[in-house]
Amino acid sequence: MALRRWVAETDLLLLGSVLGLCTLGTLAILSATRSPESPWGLLPVRLAHLAVGSVLLGGCAALPLQAFRRAARGLYGVSLALLLAVDVAGHERLGAQRWLQLGPLSFQPSELAKLSVILLLADVLARRPTPPRNLREVGGCGLWVLPALVLVFLQPDFGTTLVFLAAVLGMLFAAGTPLRTLAGLGGIGLAALPVVWRWLKPYQQRRLLVFLDPSLDPLGAGYHLIQSKIAIGSGQVWGKGLFQGTQNALQFLPMQHTDFVFAVIGEELGFVGTVGVLGLFWVYLIRGLQAAQRTPEAFGRLVGVGIVSTIGFHVLVNVGMTVGVMPVTGIPLPFLSHGGSALLVNLAATGILLHLGRRRSWSGP
Repeated sequence: MALRRWVAETDLLLLGSVLGLCTLGTLAILSATRSPESPWGLLPVRLAHLAVGSVLLGGCAALPLQAFRRAARGLYGVSLALLLAVDVAGHERLGAQRWLQLGPLSFQPSELAKLSVILLLADVLARRPTPPRNLREVGGCGLWVLPALVLVFLQPDFGTTLVFLAAVLGMLFAAGTPLRTLAGLGGIGLAALPVVWRWLKPYQQRRLLVFLDPSLDPLGAGYHLIQSKIAIGSGQVWGKGLFQGTQNALQFLPMQHTDFVFAVIGEELGFVGTVGVLGLFWVYLIRGLQAAQRTPEAFGRLVGVGIVSTIGFHVLVNVGMTVGVMPVTGIPLPFLSHGGSALLVNLAATGILLHLGRRRSWSGP
């Protein structure tokens, strides 16, 4: 009876889409990291991440919604403390200081900050008697999340900064902020671009320039984009077959198990595989929005929209950069790219969405 009730209360389409994405990601990571010396590549690490993430997903799906609201400010404070710790004792990789090293384990606090910002802003907006209707009121709400945004930008992590902004805009829209006010925010953002450009690191500026013309640096910043497009194009309709990708196996494709895992899928599973991945993400986003829409509490609705906005922006930018319609920003593909911090936080966030969906059919807290 308990199992039957659980099945009846759970959004199996949402859960199934996540399981499908995690499975495809596991196969792609195995293909991208295995070698004659290490035939299993990063598979053991990936499976460990999935095991811990599954516990987090189940735990977040079972917790009452008010538990997340009570924890929002404390979790945000912990996130800020961890982001500050990165500045003091962070581990540097690829020109950025974003990780905390704890023995053999590493953790990226900005991933936790994504979820904590969503929870905090949802709480702030839900407490208002009316939605923020002008730039002054929006600015007052934005001050709460500004410290996290600034700390992440200075790591430097421009891509994650944009993820924060996407979540904030989505939640403001869901809260009822007028479109003219959101358009005003966009105008301010455009006006600030020259200032932001001066703060970007040289390698970040090169990434944006080669987006316009990859031939400017075909062996440097443009190499990733060129090789990614070759890999996806060579897959054609059906792909070369799982574990048969040459761009991947011969290491022509950089960061094939992290930022460019979509190109691995495109080469080995072809157009059919990439459409399948996008279809699973479509199901995830639609079911997530439906769960948020049907939640009676404003806090729950805003959290759901924030999570969906974050995942959707990740997919848009990551897939866009692998096919050359977006600049390379280092944003991973949720559930598919290798990275424990992102996977654990995304699975925990999915547990919250599953909880929001379950609340339609049960009378618990």
